[in-house]
Amino acid sequence: MTKDFYEIIKSQIDQLDYQGDFKFAGKVLQVMDGIAYVYGVQAGKAGGKVRFEAKDTYGIILNIEQHVAGVVIIGEESSVNQGDGVYVTNEPFTVGVGPEMVGRVVNVLGEPIDGLGPIHTKEKYAIERPAPAIMDRKSVEEPLMTGITALDAIVPIGKGQRELIIGDRQIGKTSIAIDAIINQKAEHDKKSKDAVYCVYVAIGQKASTVARLRKKLQDTGALDYTVIVLASASDIVAYQYFAPYVGCSIAEWFRDNGKHALVIYDDLTKHAVAYREISLLLRRAPGREAFPADVFYLHSRLLERAAKLSDEKGGGSLTALPIIETQAGDISAYIPTNVISITDGQIFLQQSLFHKGVKPAIDIGLSVSRIGGAAQYSAIKKAVGSMKADIAQYREMQAFIQFGAELDEETKKVLNRGDKLTYILLQKESSPRSLYTQTVMLYLANKGFLDNIENKHIDSFLEKYFDYLNIHHLSVKHSIQNDKILNDETKKILESVVNKIGL
Repeated sequence: MTKDFYEIIKSQIDQLDYQGDFKFAGKVLQVMDGIAYVYGVQAGKAGGKVRFEAKDTYGIILNIEQHVAGVVIIGEESSVNQGDGVYVTNEPFTVGVGPEMVGRVVNVLGEPIDGLGPIHTKEKYAIERPAPAIMDRKSVEEPLMTGITALDAIVPIGKGQRELIIGDRQIGKTSIAIDAIINQKAEHDKKSKDAVYCVYVAIGQKASTVARLRKKLQDTGALDYTVIVLASASDIVAYQYFAPYVGCSIAEWFRDNGKHALVIYDDLTKHAVAYREISLLLRRAPGREAFPADVFYLHSRLLERAAKLSDEKGGGSLTALPIIETQAGDISAYIPTNVISITDGQIFLQQSLFHKGVKPAIDIGLSVSRIGGAAQYSAIKKAVGSMKADIAQYREMQAFIQFGAELDEETKKVLNRGDKLTYILLQKESSPRSLYTQTVMLYLANKGFLDNIENKHIDSFLEKYFDYLNIHHLSVKHSIQNDKILNDETKKILESVVNKIGL
C-alpha cells in the first residue's frame, strides 16, 4: 500500500462517525483469500466483531498492527471490496445458546441448516469465554459411561474430564464418540438429573458424512438431546477455525445451568490446519511444521473450558472428547503431543489391532485416564480387577508364539485368559452395554469362568446366563444398575448361577 493511499483513507475516516450500533473505524485496503486488511481499526480489539459495508457480511479481528488490522471475513468474500467502509463494535462474536438448540444441526453462526425452520434462542454466549476458575471447580469423580466395555473398564471417563481420542484415519475414532452419545439415551429416558446433553462439532468433514451421522442419531433416539455444529470441508476456512469454540459455548450453557454436557471435537487436527492457513494468510511467522507459535494456545484455551463445577456454582459439568488424527500411528508429531499434554488422558487406537478384528481397536498400553478409578463406579471397579495388566501381558506374550517356542502351562494359562478378556471387550458399533451387563461379563471373565469355553460359544453362554439371572435373581440387576455396587452376596449369586446353568 502506498503512503498516498493511506492518507486518502485517513482523511475519509476523519469525516465519518457512526452507523447504527457500529462505530466507523476504517476502510478495506486489500482482500485476499478470506482475509481483509483494514486501515484504522484502533477502536476495535482482537477477537472483536466488525461489519463491512456489504449487507450481512461480518468479520473478526485477529491481527492488530500499528496501522493495519487483519480481519477474517465471515460471509461472502466477493461482497467485500477495496475501499469499503468497516464498522466496529466492542461486542464479541456470539452464538445463540439454550434448550432450543437441542436436536438441531447448525452452522458456525448458530443458524439452522437442517431445513426444520428458524431457532429462537433467548440467550447468547460469546464463543471465546474464560475457563472456570479453580475455586469454581470440583474434583472429577462422577463417571460418564460410554457403554463401551473397553473404556468404562480400563480407561474410565469422568464428567468434567478431557479425554483425547487419537489414532490413524478410518479406524473407529468417530464411532467411539458417537457410541458415547448414544449411550446417554437411557438416562434421558429416565429423565434423570444425571442425563448428559451432547454437542458434536464436525470440522472439515463432508456434509454427506454428517447427514448420515445425523440419521444414525435420529434412528437411535439420540438426536433428541444432541446438537450438531457443522463446518464442512466446502465452508470457508474461518468457519472451520471458529467451529470448536461455537460448539463449546453451546455446551457450556448446559453446564452453567446445573446440567451435564459432553462436547466432541471431530477433529482438532483439521482445526489446527485451518488455523495454520489463516495465520499464514495473516503473515504470521511460521514455526515447527509451518504452524504459528501460538498453536498450543489454540487448543489449550478451548479444552480448559471443560470442567466439573462446584456445588455453589450449580454442580454442572462439561466433558470434552477431542479427536486427533495421526499419520502412521505417530503420536510424537507436533499437534498430537500438544493436545496430549493438555488433556487428562488419551484413548489410542492402533491400526494393527483394527486389521486383526479387534474393535474397538484400543491399545491398552498407550491408553490412559489420569482420573482413573476416581471416575468409576464401585461395581465395575471391583469386577475389573487386574484386567489391564493381564491384557498387556497377553499381548506381550503373543510375540513369542510367532517363534514357535514351547509353552509351559503357566504361559498357556496367561494366553488363554488374555484371549477371553480380549474377546469380551470386542463390541459392535452402536451397541452400548449397560453397567449391569458390563459388570457381570467382566466379573465372569476375570474370575476364570469363561476360560474353558471356546470363543465361538461365549456369546450363547452369556445369553443363557443373563436369561437365568434376570428370571431368578432380578435383585442382582437392581443392586448393580441402580446401587452401583458389587457386594459379596451378589458375587456368590453370580458364581452359583454358573454352576446351575453349566458350562
